[in-house]
Amino acid sequence: MFRSIFFLIALGISLSLRAQTAVAVEGVVFDVQTKEPLPGVTVLANGTQIGTTTDATGAFRLSCPANCTALTIRSVGYTDQTVRPGAGKLLVQLQQRVQDLQGVVVTGSREAALRTQTPIAIARLSARTVEETKPTALYEVINKAPGALMVNLGNEQHSMAIRQPMTTNAYFLYLEDGVPIRPMGVFNHNALLELNQFTVSSLEIVKGPVSSVYGPEAVGGAVNVLTQRPTAVPTVRAGVQVDQFGYRRVQVGAGARQGKFGLYVGGLVSRQRDGWMAVSDYDKASYYGRAEYQFTAKTRLTGTFWYNDYYSQTSGSVDSVAFFARQYISTTGFTYRQTFSVRSRLTLEHDWQGGAQSFVTAFYRNNRNGQNPAYAIRWTPGQTTARGEINSNDFQSLGLIAQHTQPLGWLSGKLITGATVDESPNQYWAYQIDLNAQLRPDKRSVERYSMARERPDLPLANYEARIHNLAAYTQLELEPLPNLRLSAGVRYDRMAFYYTNGLDRSAGRKQFSQFTPKLGATYDLGRGKGLYVNYAQGFAPPALTSIFRKRTTPAPNGDLFYYNLGSARFDNMELGGWAAFWAGKVYIDYALYQMRGRNELLNVRMPDNSTDYQSAGKTLHRGVELSVTLKPSKNWLFRFGGTSALHRFEQFALSERAGDAVRNVDGREMPSAPRTVWNTELSYYPQFLPNFRASVEWQHVSGWYQNQVNTVRYPGYDLLNGRVGYAFRGVEVFTNVLNLTNALYATNASRGNNPTDRTTFTPAAPRTFVVGIQYNFTAKTK
Repeated sequence: MFRSIFFLIALGISLSLRAQTAVAVEGVVFDVQTKEPLPGVTVLANGTQIGTTTDATGAFRLSCPANCTALTIRSVGYTDQTVRPGAGKLLVQLQQRVQDLQGVVVTGSREAALRTQTPIAIARLSARTVEETKPTALYEVINKAPGALMVNLGNEQHSMAIRQPMTTNAYFLYLEDGVPIRPMGVFNHNALLELNQFTVSSLEIVKGPVSSVYGPEAVGGAVNVLTQRPTAVPTVRAGVQVDQFGYRRVQVGAGARQGKFGLYVGGLVSRQRDGWMAVSDYDKASYYGRAEYQFTAKTRLTGTFWYNDYYSQTSGSVDSVAFFARQYISTTGFTYRQTFSVRSRLTLEHDWQGGAQSFVTAFYRNNRNGQNPAYAIRWTPGQTTARGEINSNDFQSLGLIAQHTQPLGWLSGKLITGATVDESPNQYWAYQIDLNAQLRPDKRSVERYSMARERPDLPLANYEARIHNLAAYTQLELEPLPNLRLSAGVRYDRMAFYYTNGLDRSAGRKQFSQFTPKLGATYDLGRGKGLYVNYAQGFAPPALTSIFRKRTTPAPNGDLFYYNLGSARFDNMELGGWAAFWAGKVYIDYALYQMRGRNELLNVRMPDNSTDYQSAGKTLHRGVELSVTLKPSKNWLFRFGGTSALHRFEQFALSERAGDAVRNVDGREMPSAPRTVWNTELSYYPQFLPNFRASVEWQHVSGWYQNQVNTVRYPGYDLLNGRVGYAFRGVEVFTNVLNLTNALYATNASRGNNPTDRTTFTPAAPRTFVVGIQYNFTAKTK
C-alpha cells in the first residue's frame, strides 16, 4: 500500500514538474505577399503572460510551459494569427489588413512609426497593391494615392503634381529606402524612370513639406520607394509582359536568407518598338541587389546596389490637328533621352539598451543624362526655321546620413537627431541645333521638324560646379496627455557650390541656406479614430541648370545668366484625421491644407516658346485630400482616393514693360492645375475561384488652364482601366486593359500666352492590352 501511495505521489510530482518545464519555441514571421521578414511582431503564449517580439530578421525564440498549446502572432496592420507550436522552427505568414493600409510608415522620421502618431499627410501603397497592379510604369501605382498625380509623358517619363500644378520644377523629393536619388541642386523630373519597378516592395507618398527631416525639394511632397528585402524563405519570381504596340519586358527576382545573411537580386529588360506613337522606341535594363547581415541581435548591416541603363526616342507633343485626328505622328525624328545611373549604399544599424537606435548610411551615386529634348525646341509662329539643343548633365556623389533616436524616459518622449552631408561634382553643357520647320497650311503650327545642323559653336550653357550639401536636424516627440502626441522639429540646410562658367569665363561661389521648422500633434480618439494638425515650412533653392542657363535677352542690369534667382519658401498648414467604422470594414483618411509660396520659381513662356525664369511673387495652394477604403466582405474591396485643390497666383509679374498687354497674372489660376483629381477602384475576389482577381479603375482629372493668362482650357479626361489575374500552382496569368473605352485624351496640354499660339498636346495611348505570365516559387513552409 505504501508503495502505491509513493508511486502516486511521485507521478503527481513528475507531472507537475513537467507542466512547469519551459519549452523553447523558435520561428520566423514574414509577410505573406512579399515573404519579407517582419520585425517587431508580438508573439504571445496563449493563457500566459509570456511573450516576445521578433528581431530584424523576423525571428523569435520563446520559452513557454510545456502545456502551451497555441501562440498568438500580432502586428499592427496585419491580421492576428494563432499557430500551434510543434517540432522544428515555425514559419508564420501574416496577411495585411487590406482595409487599413496606414498602420506603420517609415518616411515621416526615417524609422518605423505608427501612422496614428505621425502628424503628416502620408499615403502608403502596399506590396499587395503594387503586385496586383502589375505596373508597366510607376504612375499606374502612384496615381492611386490621394493627392498625387504622376503625369505619364511616355516610356516611363513623367512629371508630378502633389500640392502643386503638374510641373517639372524641383518641388518633389524622390527617395529609395529614404536616400534621395539625386543631390540637392540637380533635380530631374524623370528620376523615377531609373527604378526597377519589379523590385519595388511598397511606396509611401508624403504630401506637403517634409523639409524638417529630408530637406529642400520636399516642398510639394516626397515619394519614397521601399525596395524588396531578402525573403525569410527562398523565393523566385520570373515573368514577361507584352502589349499589342510592341512593348516587351522580361523580369526576374530571387531572394533567400540563411542564418545571419540574406540576399535579394532582381532585374528587368524592357523594350518598345514601332509603338502607337511614331518615333517612340525605347530600351531599359535595370538591375538591383540587396544584402543584409546581422552581426548580433542588435547590430546589422545592409547594402544595396542599383544599375540602370535607359535610352528612349522622345516623340514630344503634337499639334491640335494631329491630336484630334488621332494621327500620333511625332513632329521630330531625332530627339532622344539617354540615362545611365549607378547607386549604392551601405547602412549600419544598432539598437542600444533602453530602446535607443542609431544608423549610419554611406552612399554613392553616378549619373549621366544626355539628351536632345523635344521640349527644348524654340519656334516662333510663322517661321520655317527653329532651334533646339543637345545637352548633358552628369554628376557623382559621395555622402553620409547619420541618425540617432533616444527615448527620454518621461512623457513617453523621444528625441531624433541627424545629419547629412554629400559632395557632388556636377558638369553640364548644352549647345544649339538649327532646325527646319515644315508648317501646316495655316502656318500656325509645325507638322514636322528636321535637323539642319548642330551648332557646338553656339553654346547655351557650360559649367562645372562642386556641390557641398550639409544639413542637421532634430525632432522631439512627447506625450503630455494620454493619446495626445506632440512633435516639434527644425532642420538647417546649406547648399553651397563653387562654379566655373565656361560661357563668360567666370568663377565664384554661391550659397543657399535656411532653417525650416515644423510643429505637429496627433490625438487618438480611440476606436480607430484620430486627428492631427501640422505646421511646416519648406524651401527649395533653384536648380543649377536654371542659374547657368544663358538668357535669350540680357536682364535690365546686364546679367546674361540667372545669378539673381533666390530660394522659394513655403508655409504649410494642415488639419487631418482618420476613422474606422463598421467593425473596421470602412477606413477613412483625410487632410485639409493651405500652403503659401514666396519667390516660387516659375517658368514664363516667351513668344518663341523659350523660357524665362523668375523667382518672385506669391502663390496660394489650398485643398482637401480624401481616402476611403471599404471591405464589406472577403470578396469585395472598394477604394477611393482624391483631391480638390486650388493653385493660384496671388502676386506675380510677367513683364515690367509698360507696353505689354498682360503685365501680371495676379489672382489667376496657375496653368496645368486641375481642380479635382481622383482615382477609384472596385476589386472582386470570388470565393468559388480562389486566387482569381478582377478590378476596374476610374481615373478622373478635371480641366486646367493651358496658359498663365487663363485664356484657354483643356477639359480634362476620364480614364477606365481593367485588370484580371489568376494564379494556379505558382503560375499567374494576367491582363491589364488600359484606357478601356479607347478615350482620346492628353496627359498634358499647354499653350503660350500669345493670342496666335496653338495648343500642343502630349497624347496618351489608345486602348492597350497588357498580357503577362509570372512564375512564383516559394519554398514550402510548415
